[in-house]
Amino acid sequence: MRSELLRIPLNWLNTPVMGGISVGMLFMLAIGVGIVKLLVWGRKTNRSAEAWGFVPGLVILAVAVFVVPRFVSAIPVRGYGVMVLLGSITGLLMATHRARQMNLSPEVIYSLAFGMFLCGILGARLFFVIEYWETRFQFGDWRTRLWEVVKFTEGGLVIYGAFIGATLAFLVFTLRHRLSPLAMSDLIAPSLLAGLAFGRIGCLLNGCCYGGESMLPWAVTFPRESMPYTEQLATGRMLGLRFSPATGEEELPVIASVDPDSPAAKAGLVAGMKIVGINNYVLENFRQLQGAFLTLGGTESPIRFRNAVGEDFEVAPPEIRGRSLPIHPTQLYSSVHAALLSWVLWSFYPFRRRDGEVTALMLTIYPISRFLLEIIRIDESAVFGTGLSISQNISLVLFVSAIGLWFFLGRQEPHRATLIAP
Repeated sequence: MRSELLRIPLNWLNTPVMGGISVGMLFMLAIGVGIVKLLVWGRKTNRSAEAWGFVPGLVILAVAVFVVPRFVSAIPVRGYGVMVLLGSITGLLMATHRARQMNLSPEVIYSLAFGMFLCGILGARLFFVIEYWETRFQFGDWRTRLWEVVKFTEGGLVIYGAFIGATLAFLVFTLRHRLSPLAMSDLIAPSLLAGLAFGRIGCLLNGCCYGGESMLPWAVTFPRESMPYTEQLATGRMLGLRFSPATGEEELPVIASVDPDSPAAKAGLVAGMKIVGINNYVLENFRQLQGAFLTLGGTESPIRFRNAVGEDFEVAPPEIRGRSLPIHPTQLYSSVHAALLSWVLWSFYPFRRRDGEVTALMLTIYPISRFLLEIIRIDESAVFGTGLSISQNISLVLFVSAIGLWFFLGRQEPHRATLIAP
């Protein structure tokens, strides 16, 4: 895990490097001149739509260069953000290369990529915030909540949310420019999976999207500040306990199993026991137990459990672990799969007989692998009473959609549109 790769200092000898009145204004002026030249170029070449597509990004860059240094002394470079950026660049290079082969102007791809990137990030973050609102974002005042919501560079982007947001931007762009949506989606499909391959490496660096415990030789561990470590601490795994899945807010936590020779086993705790108290905390549900574990787990004092019949069990303080228990590197599983699927789609593209076949292949293979991967991931809980995670539910919807798309394409005559933007 390497959440933060380095920090870029914005002050040198107590003087702002980028935010000073001279340097900052020069950058603002240079970017302003660049925007004007870009718009003039667009008008002269009849590519105004492509030119305007770059303007929002340049404006954001100008604001960041001049404003950000006034509030922070250094910019942290996050591993997750770097991988997302590398994935975006790789996907963009792949798409522009394919566009040239199809006699499509690369500028069209640049404009499309900018809109899809922004809407994809917004969709991915919004999806994550909605999914984890109760457990991660509802605490503190509105400023604290807002800051937690916008910290997407530290992780917390859901690929299906990105898919929804990017798809909306894609449809608006293709309809506005009168391009074939199926032909364009075939062109960019390999790029999307290449970007995902890099993004999942970012997940590994950030410690999110983690799997369950594993004793396989390639299992990985994470440091104390990571999400896997916190999850294991909050659920009692550091003491050797497993609890039955909570099914209601008012249900007492029930021990499902106890690891042999663990601190919990030596104290006499057994499977099937209901826990009503821990130290000075009176428990009513599993969430309260998690809070108690987070408070007491890092201490060196004994932990006292009380069961439903009033018996007390004192668990010796466990040795404070420096790293989590070994878990599946699901981020790497997903990264390798995305890279392989990107290669398959890239190779299949010249052999497609109808527009949409590459997209249909992607929507067939990816949901299957994602559904299976969710079985060993533990960072998403079941929703909608289905016993499946939200990603598994969406995977089923996408797979059914892929079947419908194959059926639709099978009824069409072989045809591949010519991708020339008007």
